[in-house]
Amino acid sequence: MNARPVKRSLTLRGHRTSVSLEDPFWRAFRDIAQAQGKPINVLAAEIDEGRGVDAGLASAIRVYVLDYYQKIAQERS
Repeated sequence: MNARPVKRSLTLRGHRTSVSLEDPFWRAFRDIAQAQGKPINVLAAEIDEGRGVDAGLASAIRVYVLDYYQKIAQERS
């Protein structure tokens, strides 16, 4: 497992950008996109649109992943 963030490329609304995420967050992010039937770039654009100006995209993705799995855990309990 790579504990250091790795820079990944994304395309948001036609513009290339990069985001630095640790491997477990990146894998979880891809899994969520697949579960929702969305390309990863579409999900990233949705997260980008919903984030505040104080949050970076990588942080917003991490929080999204955490929230997603917390909701699943709550539904199971």
